[in-house]
Amino acid sequence: MKTRAQIYEREAAALLRDISMYQILTEKQLLRLHPGKDDKIRNLLTYLVKQGRIWWEEPYYCAAPDNMGNVDWTLFAAVWVLADFIGQVEYHSIGDFPAKTIFFADSEVYEIVYIAQGREVLVTRALKNSGEQPSRYLVIVDSAEQIEALQIPNVNGYCPVSLKGDMEYYRKE
Repeated sequence: MKTRAQIYEREAAALLRDISMYQILTEKQLLRLHPGKDDKIRNLLTYLVKQGRIWWEEPYYCAAPDNMGNVDWTLFAAVWVLADFIGQVEYHSIGDFPAKTIFFADSEVYEIVYIAQGREVLVTRALKNSGEQPSRYLVIVDSAEQIEALQIPNVNGYCPVSLKGDMEYYRKE
């Protein structure tokens, strides 16, 4: 017979990995990253907080107690986009500039890139000079007006993202 620890071991490790990697996530994000396991995830979050392995500072679960002062909100927004595609995702991780997050889905590499207002030229140049096998890009923008100024190859979609996870996807014609 399996113990409770053995039953929840894989989900607990996945939760710890996500919170450690992304540093700060909401319960809603964690539930979206682990679909169909709502009760397990909620129970594990409570357990991991009681153990002192993660911290809860309403409404966020954090990897360290002082994370709230050092939040990368652009990475936080990228997790919302990642959560939209989690059903097809085989693996995900944080990325290197200019990517906030990278994931594999359907034998393709996808990068979630954030482009702040006024940084369109810099990031466009960085993405145009990517390697031999360019990734597919999901581009987070501050506003839909930025899209016209961007000339990036292999973009699957552009989207402004709120901290609550509200987003709308756009494509260039």
